[in-house]
Amino acid sequence: MTDTARTLALLWGTQTKTGRSGLSVRGIVKAAMGVADAQGLDAVSMRKLADELGVGTMSLYTHVPGRTELIDLMVDTAWGELYADVDEPSRQPGGWRGGLEFVARRNWEVHRRHPWLLGAASVRPAFGPNAFLKYEAELRPLDGIGLSDIEMDSALTLVLSHVDGQARLAASLSRARQDSSDAEWWEAQAPLLETFSRGMNLPVAARVGQASSEFYDGVADPQHALTFGLGRILDGIERLISEKEQGRH
Repeated sequence: MTDTARTLALLWGTQTKTGRSGLSVRGIVKAAMGVADAQGLDAVSMRKLADELGVGTMSLYTHVPGRTELIDLMVDTAWGELYADVDEPSRQPGGWRGGLEFVARRNWEVHRRHPWLLGAASVRPAFGPNAFLKYEAELRPLDGIGLSDIEMDSALTLVLSHVDGQARLAASLSRARQDSSDAEWWEAQAPLLETFSRGMNLPVAARVGQASSEFYDGVADPQHALTFGLGRILDGIERLISEKEQGRH
């Protein structure tokens, strides 16, 4: 179990102060993020980082006590890339809906830059300053539009869960396509599936499957699914707002 007080002190403390080795917490975190971006989260270790930075491993431990705390710092640093300021989402054109579309787009972009976030973010995170600012910024477009506090939180969770799901699919497809293209994969699968499924009456699946594969030019299109699903989610939130407004009158 990690020392929560020490982790929070790291997250909220000054991360730019350098030691005798010239290292700082911020420099270590940036180097770790570079390794994770290029090679995945599993590649991040204190020994590897020490080699990357050209220092002894023990020099890192004077700044960051361990890998768990390092990952917490990486996640909070990534959240700091989302918005120029806490009001940026609520300044977007299109009211609350435009604000949430902006939130979804920015979260999608940060997950595409840092796919390791999907495996690093926790349901019980060590809340750093950027995580707090993220939550505040993403709630502000929903404030004062007729939703209760719980409905605001639930609506935001629904949007972010949808983004996370499509980002996870995109990351999985990227890994799979390193081995073979969708066309190559299908060329290997199709003859076998035709043999095994012979005699089955699946006209709807055949028609829709053919149409979708042509539309996606592959097995799936996470970007399309993100946009389509987000529109339906926002439609549902809009309907909830309308129903609550009608109930008040």
